Amino acid sequence: MRIYPAIDIKDGSCVRLLQGRFSDVTVYGDSPAEMAKKWESLGGEFIHVVDLDGALKGCGANFEKIKEICASVNVPVQTGGGIRTMEDIENRLSAGVSRVIIGTKAVSDADFVKRAVEKYAEKIVIGIDAKDGMVAVEGWEKTSDFTAVEFAKKMVDLGVKTIVYTDIATDGTLMGPNVEAMAQMAAAVGADIIASGGVGSLEHIRALVPTGVEGVIVGRALYTGAVKLEEAIRAAEND
Repeated sequence: MRIYPAIDIKDGSCVRLLQGRFSDVTVYGDSPAEMAKKWESLGGEFIHVVDLDGALKGCGANFEKIKEICASVNVPVQTGGGIRTMEDIENRLSAGVSRVIIGTKAVSDADFVKRAVEKYAEKIVIGIDAKDGMVAVEGWEKTSDFTAVEFAKKMVDLGVKTIVYTDIATDGTLMGPNVEAMAQMAAAVGADIIASGGVGSLEHIRALVPTGVEGVIVGRALYTGAVKLEEAIRAAEND
């Protein structure tokens, strides 16, 4: 299982939200690129970047910051937040991003996902954010009519190979991931599942290993020091 250190960008700074609430922001630094270099130096193999402004406003608000991150590290970067058009995908890839995460737009426009996957193959990742098992959209402000698992299956039918699955109730809380939901998703869907939300300790990481997820995104716990990246990587490899 792989550890994905998370960098969330809002107004150009490195931040964390609590349960997706834009009103509950903690700022952890003004240079996302420096943060990315730090995570790489500590063993991070793949950096997970979210443009929070983009997620809410539907545009690449922090494009230059993402470009800086890609130029600063030698490990691959995946990013999402505000990906609405083929041009948005092209721009991210041209900035050096390895994988682009489509969230809200995937729910409203399956044809867009189909075209994106046909053109960019495994560079397209789908972000599924769930609130009580239902898919949430638009920066988690609204809930759709799809269950997370049925929507994931629909995406895999379109050729999607990787899904980032976030449980909003646990995100940023450090109270532990929704292990049951992650295991259910990994068992039900023929794609790599990256778990996101709630990791606050090494035990939380170890609890995800048997679920079959490909990786886990760790955010707030790294920033507060509750989890050290080197130890998280060892835990993910089952020590």
